[in-house]
Amino acid sequence: MALRLKPPLQMTPDDTDTAIPPLCQISYEMSDKSGLRQTHSPPPLSQMSRKTVQNSLFQSWHLICLTANQFFLMTPPKNIMTPPPTSFWNIGHRGTLFSAFLYTEVSFLVWILLGPLSIYIAQEHALNAAQVGFLVAIPILAGTLLRLPVGLLVDHFGPKRIGTLVQFLMLLALAGLANLSLNSTVALYGWSLLLGFAGASFSVAMPLVSGWYPPEHQGKALGITALGGSGSFLTALLAPPFAETYGWQATFSVAAIPVALVLLVYQLLVKESHQRSTPQPWSHYFYVLRYSDTLWFCFFYAVTFGGFISLSSSLVIYFYERFQLTPSMAGTLTAFCILGGAIFRPLGGWLADRLGGIFTLKMTFMGVALSLFLLGLVIAMPLEIASGTLLLTMILLGIGNGAVFQLLPLRFFRQMGVITGLVGTAGGLSGFFLAASFGWLRQETGQYHSGFLLYACLSLLAFIGLWTVKQRWRTTWGAPQMVSAKV
Repeated sequence: MALRLKPPLQMTPDDTDTAIPPLCQISYEMSDKSGLRQTHSPPPLSQMSRKTVQNSLFQSWHLICLTANQFFLMTPPKNIMTPPPTSFWNIGHRGTLFSAFLYTEVSFLVWILLGPLSIYIAQEHALNAAQVGFLVAIPILAGTLLRLPVGLLVDHFGPKRIGTLVQFLMLLALAGLANLSLNSTVALYGWSLLLGFAGASFSVAMPLVSGWYPPEHQGKALGITALGGSGSFLTALLAPPFAETYGWQATFSVAAIPVALVLLVYQLLVKESHQRSTPQPWSHYFYVLRYSDTLWFCFFYAVTFGGFISLSSSLVIYFYERFQLTPSMAGTLTAFCILGGAIFRPLGGWLADRLGGIFTLKMTFMGVALSLFLLGLVIAMPLEIASGTLLLTMILLGIGNGAVFQLLPLRFFRQMGVITGLVGTAGGLSGFFLAASFGWLRQETGQYHSGFLLYACLSLLAFIGLWTVKQRWRTTWGAPQMVSAKV
């Protein structure tokens, strides 16, 4: 049976109230299978009882809904029936994501550049072992400590403006280190300190990208951004042979070229999200210190990123002394372990988006604890098993880094600059102290196994801590009615 509405009666201002056709007085046509059409109109309102009027109103409204539904099903308007695209590549801002990745890539490339070049610098400037160690540590420690103030500036002035300033300072530091007339150790330390701004790149890139993506895609977006940490692998692989051929100062000059190109791309492609919060008084940015969640995130990142950094700096000497490898072979094994952790960080963000950040972190902490307990308890472990276990550990730590930054913007979306700086500082300082503890335990016990056991205990402690807060997180800021992402 087909239904078709007929337009209501035309009204004039002179019509009385009884002449106004209510819904129950709308005429309609009904056709049966024989094709005959009959027009049905309800009786006048004055002849209808109250119950009859209610029934007529209900029938008329039901008729309108059926007809409208049939119409929309036959010709659905695109702007009503077609859902907006939710695929990761159909939302956000690709130019900003691509630029942020390149920015972190070149930043990590130059941040640790002094490490591979320290042998050549020490020979030319006659530096002793303590001076070389201090020279290499300056940009690492400076970059770690600069993350918090840079994050504050990002929240107040915007990531694009501060990112541009930081990249100019990186170019200035590379130009100073490439100066052929550089002959003062103090000046060398000063330019190395300025080079530390490269280590604060995460405090710029993470808030820049985070504002463009909804909660369900934060892990993937920030994981791709953090993939730029693989720049340290390129430095360890390419800097020594280049410096051997052309000199260490020429290496700094060449390193300035990709930094300048990325700065140009950054200016052309980066666009700040309209969701960025308005600048607030400086004291308001420290409100995050009032929340216990801030300390928990700092601790979790201190275990994942701090463990990754400390192992990255300690594995060379471990492979060299424990298995009597050549320095180049030990460096190659370490480089591939570092690469595994850097490449799998985006996978950690993707897994956190799919399975939930808490679940991904729990599996990470438990896997790292088991791997390091194995390394610490099995004394006579073959090189193949030890290197494979360490590669797995670094991969798990990379996945954990991605999971932490999937949860972080869900909890502190409006304070991403300062919270990224604060958590990043905790991770960097943890890496510094864990590496020092690893060496101290080696000296006191004569074995590296105690250092692995320390890492394993910290990972197990993080697992227990996460277990205690997961229920509160999932019922407060991480509840399904609060965020669309899996927590």
